Amino acid sequence: MSTAYQVIARKWRPQTFDDLVGQDHVVRTLRNAISRQRIAHAYLFVGPRGTGKTSTARIFAKALNCTDGPKADFDPKDPACVSIAEGSHLDVIEIDGASNNGVDQVRDLRETVRYAPAQGKFKIYIIDEVHMLSAAAFNALLKTLEEPPAHVKFVFATTDPQKVLPTIVSRCQRFDLKPIPDDLIVERLKAIAKAEKITVADAALACIARLADGGMRDAQSIFDQMISFCGAEITEPDVLDVYGLVAGEKVAELASALAAGDHRKIIALVDECDAAGRDLVRLLVDLQALVRTALLDAIAQGGKSDRLGTAMTTEQITRMLDGLREGEGSVKLGLAEKINFEVTLLKAVEASRARAIDSLIKELAALGDEASAAPADSEKKKG
Repeated sequence: MSTAYQVIARKWRPQTFDDLVGQDHVVRTLRNAISRQRIAHAYLFVGPRGTGKTSTARIFAKALNCTDGPKADFDPKDPACVSIAEGSHLDVIEIDGASNNGVDQVRDLRETVRYAPAQGKFKIYIIDEVHMLSAAAFNALLKTLEEPPAHVKFVFATTDPQKVLPTIVSRCQRFDLKPIPDDLIVERLKAIAKAEKITVADAALACIARLADGGMRDAQSIFDQMISFCGAEITEPDVLDVYGLVAGEKVAELASALAAGDHRKIIALVDECDAAGRDLVRLLVDLQALVRTALLDAIAQGGKSDRLGTAMTTEQITRMLDGLREGEGSVKLGLAEKINFEVTLLKAVEASRARAIDSLIKELAALGDEASAAPADSEKKKG
């Protein structure tokens, strides 16, 4: 009998602290807390989707409830760890905050908290999407969270910390999980591709990482879809076609045309991308990222950069980026996407070429000072 197929995001889910990618600051703190026996009673993991919040919570639960634990370097094949990974451990209770957000569910939780652990050392409650709890549920949780029994640990995860009551946040140790850098996503996908015997081009992996926006789970889901589409060999054009992406070289070419103020080339490139069925909203996002890189370069270089092919000042690049950002809404929500996109690009060009009134006034004032200083100098010479 064949085993059920498991998607890559589940099959390659991190099982130990060493498997977590791009969250070294969180891993280090949790490892130290375990080794020094300074384990708090409540933790809050905050971060964008797919960055490892729930995975970190499960790994932490394994470290606390493994055989002879707590220990950071546990064996993932330990029966206790396997049961936590499978969701069958009696003392690790995962609750979905979105569907169990009422005060009655929290009251039930308060009742079960009092009972001692059945299998492990601690009773661990992992509440995912905790911001979805109602205000009444939050308030019902407060007292338990402030003075829980010694055998109870709470781990909360959320993508929206602003919606979590400050009184809850203040009772937790907060960890902010960052978007995962593209190079780390590519590195992880390469390892998965090798294990799965998939041949994938580096440029294709770079495109997948760009699409994922810092989320490892998103990257793995995209990679999974590309395997279904292509089979055992994935190339950059495949990824571009499936997701309507524009190749990195073409984005750079469009950015150069913006910097040079070449209106004809801008229109021609937009026509080309539109005819190929590319996603113009995504192209605008990629364009902004490239212009931002040039802005950071200009700041680092002391006020000027030629990263876009034309020497531009920090002020010019800032104005261009602002113009691109202002047009986001009309491109996303407007009826004529292509026209709105073209207008946004042309406005960004004009904005980059405009001069700030205050800088012009400063320059004119400086010229005026020089002009008034010159006659005074000549008078001194005569005297």
